[in-house]
Amino acid sequence: MWKPSQYAPEVLANYREAQANHPSITDTFCHATYLINLASPDPALYQKSVDCLISNLSVGRGMASSGVVLHVGSHLGAGFETVIKQISEAFERALDTAEPAPPGVKDCPILIENAAGTGGTVGRSLDEIQALIDACGGDERLGICIDTQHLWASGVDYSTIAGTNALVKEIDDRIGISRLRCFHLNDSKIELGGNRDRHANIDEGTIGTKGLAPLVGHPQIRDLPLLLEVPGSGDGPRAEDVIAARKVVEVGMKLYDGSSKSATRPGKGKITKENATMENANEGDIHTTKEAASDAVSDTIEAVKDFAANEIAVVKREVPKQVAAVKKVAAEEIAVVKKELPKKIAAVKKTATKKIAAVKKSAAKKSTAVKKSAAKKSSSAKKTVAKKTGVAKKSAAKKSAAVKKTVKSAAKKSSAMKKSAAKKSTAAKKTVAKKTGVAKKSAAKKIVAAKKSVAKKSTAVKKSAAKKSTAAKKTVAKKSTAAKKTAAKKNATRK
Repeated sequence: MWKPSQYAPEVLANYREAQANHPSITDTFCHATYLINLASPDPALYQKSVDCLISNLSVGRGMASSGVVLHVGSHLGAGFETVIKQISEAFERALDTAEPAPPGVKDCPILIENAAGTGGTVGRSLDEIQALIDACGGDERLGICIDTQHLWASGVDYSTIAGTNALVKEIDDRIGISRLRCFHLNDSKIELGGNRDRHANIDEGTIGTKGLAPLVGHPQIRDLPLLLEVPGSGDGPRAEDVIAARKVVEVGMKLYDGSSKSATRPGKGKITKENATMENANEGDIHTTKEAASDAVSDTIEAVKDFAANEIAVVKREVPKQVAAVKKVAAEEIAVVKKELPKKIAAVKKTATKKIAAVKKSAAKKSTAVKKSAAKKSSSAKKTVAKKTGVAKKSAAKKSAAVKKTVKSAAKKSSAMKKSAAKKSTAAKKTVAKKTGVAKKSAAKKIVAAKKSVAKKSTAVKKSAAKKSTAAKKTVAKKSTAAKKTAAKKNATRK
């Protein structure tokens, strides 16, 4: 896809002549390669894009194209302001480096196409396109191509006369209406402001004839070429799409002219290499019949056939001459080569011998230098290792001493703790012994006191018992004596 098309000068000349002599094909617009991205952050892709644009523009100039329409590319999120400089530099390089137009042929401009506004696409507004042209110092070799679907998707509503008037004024104020060279006429599958590039056949989208008519019929721009980019049934514009487009033109012109007759456009009908425009070949009425569309398509087919026939004739005529010339040149070159070959071989051998000797000397010098450098590096490395080893040993010795001190300190602490524990144990034992002795003495005293108390109580009890026993005995004796006396009395009485 990146490989540029190559055309011999006579092929381009034949095309220019065929176009100039054709009754209806008056303009050719080229579309630059779609892979081009002048806003790319990748230097390799950017360079490929610039080279490809230069090639496209060279071909466009050679075939007397009325413009090379270009999708500028995408900044991929870097921001529009960051890529203005590289894009303007690419424009200037292409315009200054491309092959110039042949004598007497009008220069071919680069036409910046407005974008639908998807992602980081550049040219999504007239403001951005103005900034790019201004960055090139307003170079007259830059123009614009307005795509009606992209314009609609980017949020510009031109579906009324007021909306179109505002748009035309903005184009003129920002860019200059003279820079507008053509339109891509398409309906849109996307709603207004949808920011996606999706073309639709006319009256099969969200714009329709009613929405396109105010733009197409505006008096300031109605004579510009309209290039169909509709999908058709999958293979591009069909005859019925041309009829639908002509109806848009007719309706649009009636909006401004108020005529009920078939609207006319003053310029010639233009059928382009990129797509067909909306006029017939005779500057007459715009036909809305299928036959008129078929005539236009037939004219295009015939033009293409004529051009192809001319090319084939040129090739058939020129090929034998070119083959003979090539054979002759080849034979001469072979003879020269055969004659010069031994000398060249000897010279090459001599040169090779010198180079080999030089390489060996250079290699020897480099080897010596490398060895010296290696020796120095080795010595330096050894010294560095020795220093590092010494430092490491000192550091290790310090750490070892510190560890030993820590161990000694721990031992001292352990000994102190043991002594403290022993002292505390001895003191505890003494305290226990003292408490035990005191307890024993106290218990002995309590036992002695208890025994004494028991003895006293026992003695008292015995004394009390003895007294009670004596008293009881006395009482019994008294009672016994009294009983005996009473018994004696009773016995005496009986007697």
